[in-house]
This record gives sequence, structure tokens and C-alpha cells, in this order.
Amino acid sequence: MKSSTALPSKAITLQRLITVVTAVMLTLTVSGFANPAFAEGDSGAEQLRQFVRNSKTAEGEFVQQQLRAPKANEPQDKGLKVVRQTQGRFVFQRPGRFIWETQKPYEQKLIADGKQLILWDKDLNQATFRPSGQALAATPAAILFGETSLDQHFDLVDGEDRLGMKWVALAPKKNPNAKNGIDLPYTKISVGMVNGLPKSLELIDGLGSVVLVTLDKIVLNVNLPATRFTFTPPAGAEVLRLN
Repeated sequence: MKSSTALPSKAITLQRLITVVTAVMLTLTVSGFANPAFAEGDSGAEQLRQFVRNSKTAEGEFVQQQLRAPKANEPQDKGLKVVRQTQGRFVFQRPGRFIWETQKPYEQKLIADGKQLILWDKDLNQATFRPSGQALAATPAAILFGETSLDQHFDLVDGEDRLGMKWVALAPKKNPNAKNGIDLPYTKISVGMVNGLPKSLELIDGLGSVVLVTLDKIVLNVNLPATRFTFTPPAGAEVLRLN
């Protein structure tokens, strides 16, 4: 097994993947199953609070799209354009463990085992390790994987109904005891709820770039083996360790 401490050229891609995935983890609760805590008429914000409180483990499927506004020389009446799409499966266990596995158009895994984050790229035959605390401490994943309340770190604001969903905006609160507060690359994080179930996550950055993640076939509180989040690079793989 090769090993290196050099910063890989894909480090920026890794960081972007981390921020998208950890934000998505806020919504991974239950879909496709009735939620006994859900009452018709509950606001989207209250539904999200209930889901975060009640979800311990989950697994399911995702489709992730990167969108952009049409350029000046493109038709302006067709809305946002899909510039990249990936799909795959996920599994998570609170606190601090998840697997985000991209299956199409390429094979890649982002794994958090509670202590470290591992990006496995099959095409490159490369595994990148970094401490999870450093990468996750200032992200929504720290809220989902911890035992704290969403309201401790975010203001949940009910938005308009659109696309058949109740949308909830998550606005990071200012923490007077922290030097920089919660530092997120996205200016807006919104969750779309359908009949009490999370369906979509919308992330918008300061440049207007939009990431839309759609969740499907989610099973809540599944039994997971202790080795589910263990990853060992195959023999001959390149291993990079980031501090």
C-alpha cells in the first residue's frame, strides 16, 4: 500500500463533497414510512425537528444535481440548467458515522467512521484520509450526528410551498462564544418536506450556484453491523493522509 502526506489535486473536490454531504445529512430521517409523531398541519420546521430527534440510523438512495442559471446566449425561459448529476446510496448512524456512495457516473465513497473522513476513488485507486473533527466541526453534520437540538445552532424559518413541498430555511445562529461561529460555504440551506417526509435539499452558494439533492427509498432506524463503517484500502492503493 502506497502512502503519502502530499496534498492531492482533488482536495478542493473533496472539501466540496464533504460540505454537500454533511449538509444533506440534516434531512436523512424517514421517507416512505408513516411517522407517528407527524400531525397533519404541522409546519415544515416542526416536522424537521421531529425527524432529527427521531432518526438514529437510515439508509436510502439519492440523486444530486448541480444547477446554474442560463447564460446570456442560452434560452432564458427554461429555468436552471443541470450541469452535473450523480446518483447513489447512503447510510448513516448517529453520532458521527455515514457512507455517501456515488455509483453513477463514477464510483466514489465518502466515509465517516466517527474519527476520520475517508474519500475512496475507485478510478484513481486512491484513498484520502483526514480528521473528521476538523472537517465536520463547523458543518450541519455536527448537529445531525450530535445529541443537540437544531434550534441551538440554527433558526428554522418556514418558507413558501413550491413544487408540492413545504420548504424550511436553516439560518446559522451567531455564537458569541465562538471566534468565527458556524462557517458554511452556502448562503442558503433549505429542506423540502412532503406529507411530513423530507424529499429535497437545496443548497445555494454566494455565486448563485445551486445543488439540489433528492432523497428516495429511505428506511429509518435499520440495524447496522459494527463493521458497517469500517474501510480498509485495497492492496496497492495510493493512500494520502491530510492533517
